[in-house]
Amino acid sequence: MAHLYASGFKTLELPALLKYLQQQIPFPDRSFAITFDDGYQSVFEQAFPVLQRYGFSATVFLTTGENGDSSDGRRLPSMCGRSMLSWSEIKEMHRSGVHFGAHTLTHPNLTRLPNERIKAEVSGSQQIIEDALGEQSTCFAYPYGSYNACVREIVRQHFMSAYSDTLGLAHVRSDIFAIERVDAYYLRSERSFSMISSRLFPWYIRARNIPRQIRRSASFTDK
Repeated sequence: MAHLYASGFKTLELPALLKYLQQQIPFPDRSFAITFDDGYQSVFEQAFPVLQRYGFSATVFLTTGENGDSSDGRRLPSMCGRSMLSWSEIKEMHRSGVHFGAHTLTHPNLTRLPNERIKAEVSGSQQIIEDALGEQSTCFAYPYGSYNACVREIVRQHFMSAYSDTLGLAHVRSDIFAIERVDAYYLRSERSFSMISSRLFPWYIRARNIPRQIRRSASFTDK
């Protein structure tokens, strides 16, 4: 983040990003959006102070759980044995300008569920967030990046945009209900991260996407 800040990058909030996509207007130079999936406590403990230091915005997609209790002391249900955000932490970040989107109730692969359960997972998480924060939740991220035509249509009925895990840069022709993202996994080294500010960055992402797509195709075939 220090590198991006020093290089003159500025964050776009997702409603602004969506507006550019809808109007098919090129993004401002040196602009990017930050998103976090799931809602791990590390977002509050580690990422939030850094965002504040550099004046960057971000959106966190929450896996809310099913009980709908958003009282301050409650935490989101644990995932992978890791501690999740509490609603008091979520509300504190929200007051400071961090946005929150939905990531379902229980983080299932939506493509494997019947329609009624998909609707419950999608709309239920949205309602919990809206009730807790007192404002409309307009964006959604697909668990595991998995969606099909049915899932996309249900999400479209509830949200203004949705985010996939398709490795790529958002552009004027992006599907606003399957917007591409660049996983930080591909930016782990100092060398790869420094490429963000170079003209080679789009080519780097395309190159990294080739073996990723091969692995996913092989995995799909094995199933």
